[in-house]
Amino acid sequence: MTGETTKRQFSIGFQTSIITVFVGVVLLVGLTLVYLSFARVTSITRTAASSFIEKVAQLGADHVDEQFKNVRDNLEILAGLQAIQKPDIADNARLYGLMAAMLRNNKQLFNLYAGYEDGSFIEMDVIDRARPAFRAGLKVDRDAAFRLVVISRTAGAAPVTQYLSETLIPIAEVPGPTDYDPRQRPWYVEAFRNDKTLLTGPYVFYATGEPGYTLRTPLTEGRRGVVAGDVLLNRFEEMLGQQRLGQSGQAFLFNNAERIVGHPEMSRLMAELPGSQDELPKISTLKLPALVPIIRSWREGGPAQQFFDDEAGRTYIAAVHRLDTAGSADIRLAIVAPLDEFYARILRERRTLFALALAFVGATLPFAFWLGSRMAEPLRKLVEETDAIQRFDIAERPRIHSAIAEIEELGRSVFTMRSVVSSFASFIPRPIVRQLIETGASPHLGGSRREVTVLFTDVAGFTAKTERADPSQVMVYTSRYFAVLSDEIMRHRGTIDKYIGDAVMALWNAPADDPDHVVNACRAILACLAANEVLNTEFRHEGWPPYETRYGLHVGDAVVGNVGSSDRMNYTALGATVNLASRLEGLNKNYGTRVLVSAAVRAPAGHAFLFRSVDSITPKGFAEPIEVSELRGELALASEAEIAMCQRWDEVFAAIAQDGAAESTLVRLSGFLHDYPRDSVAQFHARRFRNAAQETSAEA
Repeated sequence: MTGETTKRQFSIGFQTSIITVFVGVVLLVGLTLVYLSFARVTSITRTAASSFIEKVAQLGADHVDEQFKNVRDNLEILAGLQAIQKPDIADNARLYGLMAAMLRNNKQLFNLYAGYEDGSFIEMDVIDRARPAFRAGLKVDRDAAFRLVVISRTAGAAPVTQYLSETLIPIAEVPGPTDYDPRQRPWYVEAFRNDKTLLTGPYVFYATGEPGYTLRTPLTEGRRGVVAGDVLLNRFEEMLGQQRLGQSGQAFLFNNAERIVGHPEMSRLMAELPGSQDELPKISTLKLPALVPIIRSWREGGPAQQFFDDEAGRTYIAAVHRLDTAGSADIRLAIVAPLDEFYARILRERRTLFALALAFVGATLPFAFWLGSRMAEPLRKLVEETDAIQRFDIAERPRIHSAIAEIEELGRSVFTMRSVVSSFASFIPRPIVRQLIETGASPHLGGSRREVTVLFTDVAGFTAKTERADPSQVMVYTSRYFAVLSDEIMRHRGTIDKYIGDAVMALWNAPADDPDHVVNACRAILACLAANEVLNTEFRHEGWPPYETRYGLHVGDAVVGNVGSSDRMNYTALGATVNLASRLEGLNKNYGTRVLVSAAVRAPAGHAFLFRSVDSITPKGFAEPIEVSELRGELALASEAEIAMCQRWDEVFAAIAQDGAAESTLVRLSGFLHDYPRDSVAQFHARRFRNAAQETSAEA
């Protein structure tokens, strides 16, 4: 055999190539372990973060509760004083001193006050613990540290408001509010309900117009009444700022309405609120969109610690904890922190581990790739060789050799197969075999019924053009002609069924499914017309007569499959659909047209191509008349004049079909021929009318 060497080459067993597979497995296992380690570290980090932030949230909630409890303890002490329990609250310097001392020791408190069932009321405020606008609205000396309001109903004295210095020295005195009734305030009403909650609010305070909470407790001895103290929301800023986690963490208080009731930057959030300041900022103002769904999930029974990503992809952990002292006020503490801040070192180590693992894997990949490529190179060449044989690309190539014994044998077999195929390729129609191989059509006898588009072509005057020519030349030029048409048909998903002399029979939607087979067939015919014109130009230059081709196209059901004998088969289509396509091709000679199609073709392709009606025929085997149309070109490429001509002719043809030889129809036909004297279809119908008129005259 050509190319065979007499000396046997060194061969090794194919099992040696398993090394490549082993390297691949090692890499796969290594990367998998790295990934699992990465995932495990991530899981451990998240578990630790979840546990840690829960403890932080618990401590934070305990701290906030402790602040509230300290206030509550001071309120209970105040409620136990006889000066509060006795009816005389006016001019009670000792009581004023105790209230001022408690306010000094509880910086979160804005004021302390007591209301009684007879409408009496005493209140002491720390002026500078409210917003600056509060002091400005009072218009008092800057040395005033406390505001004291006394409404004594028992003494019958008028309400009075005093401004006291830090040492409780009176600085100014003005009339007190006459319309204020503590018994109508929320803190007084709720204190006597069957509710053990410590808080009332949040609501807007009467004195400052600022939102806050009231901590209150009812008097259990002496006069019936309530002792209370106000905590402004802005006083939570420093307290919550101490609870944050990391550089970017946040700790804030919120209620059931998803409103923020305490935040380290509460003043800024309140200032950014549009319109009325009676509302509290929503949680959504924190610009963490995923936080609100997590809080809602927690409220519906979800876990108290959850992870989420912000818009930039940064991972956060959030924890929510209820405040024990809030009671029905239903305040919760939320802590949110980026995971990478308080577990930064673990995350850095995780990234380092992952980077090292990737570096190791990356360092081994070149060697594995080199070894695999060397071993796979003969196999790749054999695959390319078998693909080329399948495409009938059987040019002479050298035999493929390999050090692996099995691949060496395979190379010899492929070389032998190519030689055999090359020997028989001259006798087998390559396009048909290629398409049958690509589509996987069964080679056994038999077929099935399916819708197909069938094309028949024929060269006008072929016999007259070639009967005196050299037969070898006829075969050469006709083969070139068939090659041009076949290439265009197959390029548009058609199947060459057979060559019949100078004719071609082609199918669409068989053997492979083609949902656009009618459109593809029409487009293939137009491509064949264009390619045929180019080829005819070459034939004229070479002194060979041009091949003017006529086409007939029809779509319908046919029996498609292999016919013949067990040792000689032909893949084809049979039935009336095939016969009608052949009949349409032959009718071109009558009408002087190039491409005739049936109404079954025009209907699905009319949106893409320009057609015009030609005639109505009743071929043998068909019960109903068949409308015949001429394919003129693609609609998108047609000129306005061409479209107008076809539309005008269809109107004339409609009149012919409806009125026959009526005088008005003849006038319209004559007018059309006047404008288009060379139109062969119009000339055909004019001749038909003249012949009919002559026959009528002869009978008369």
